[in-house]
Amino acid sequence: MMKPLALSLTSLLTLAACTTTETEVPVEVRIANATPAVTVAARGETTPVGTPNADAADDPAIWRNAANPAASLIVGTDKKAGLYVYGLDGKTRDFLDAGRVNNVDLRDGVAVNGQTGILVVASDRNDVANAKLALFRLDSVTAKLTALGKVDAGKGEAYGICLYKAPEATYAFIVLKDGTINQVALDASGATPTGRIVRSMKLGTQSEGCAVDDRTGILYVAEEDVGLWRFDAHATGATTPTKIAAADGKNLVMDAEGVAIAQIGAKDGYVLVSSQGDNAYVAYRLSDDAYVGRFRVVDGAIGGSEETDGIELMLGDFGPAYPGGLFIAQDGHNAAAAQNFKLVAWDEIARALNLPN
Repeated sequence: MMKPLALSLTSLLTLAACTTTETEVPVEVRIANATPAVTVAARGETTPVGTPNADAADDPAIWRNAANPAASLIVGTDKKAGLYVYGLDGKTRDFLDAGRVNNVDLRDGVAVNGQTGILVVASDRNDVANAKLALFRLDSVTAKLTALGKVDAGKGEAYGICLYKAPEATYAFIVLKDGTINQVALDASGATPTGRIVRSMKLGTQSEGCAVDDRTGILYVAEEDVGLWRFDAHATGATTPTKIAAADGKNLVMDAEGVAIAQIGAKDGYVLVSSQGDNAYVAYRLSDDAYVGRFRVVDGAIGGSEETDGIELMLGDFGPAYPGGLFIAQDGHNAAAAQNFKLVAWDEIARALNLPN
């Protein structure tokens, strides 16, 4: 067997100069060229998804059990097969065969089948020409998912999904592969869910990750090769985006992927985005869109995370292991196993980035 050629950083930089696009630059060079990042280690991980040897695990969502935070749940997608439910110990509590569901989000306190419950919505791309939203109810006691049905979400391939619980309705923002963003008003209160597209927005190229701050009514969307944007999430709001950060190869290295929000107080906090190109995560301050810092999840007692697609973050008590909040990152390389999700304590991230208490 031929020994792999060991390349110095100088050789890698020379190689990078000969390539035609940033995505062809070796990851070692992208890391070397990017703004330095602090490091943290995961405290937990989920069992691998059931699809081996494939880009399968994609996006997580968090349900926090206020009465017993350590009993909180994680919903994660295997985009080749369906939806998993995990406990904070990482063990699988449920799996529902839902086919090709890409991203997922959830909201508690929503009318579901005639009662108040937890609504889970996934972007469904079983039909790549016609986007759908797949709706589910999550039973917080049994950790089981029940399929409610699907609603139409526009022409094109479904990619990203994030929910917005507004005073007048619960909305889903579905991000199509071409950068179209449809805002869909959902009604899951009856026996069969319904949805209605209330408006559309557009980014210029392939986009996916998104998150909505319910407190302020702001939608954040990652355009993979361009950067991070924000929109007015209100159904009657303007559809013109504002750029927060460019994928400049320094602070944010394309692809810009998953998006998550750290909510602090009435309107403060941070928006985080996966800097997939150099295995990092970038934080920006909500109040003024200012760059705050970068971090990586590196090997420790549990492996680190690389080439992350979806991320999720929720502050608050999640039990002894995650007393200040929980950050979850999809791991695109889970050693020799299938892909999974890594769990990190927010307190460690905040300390590493020197964020104020």
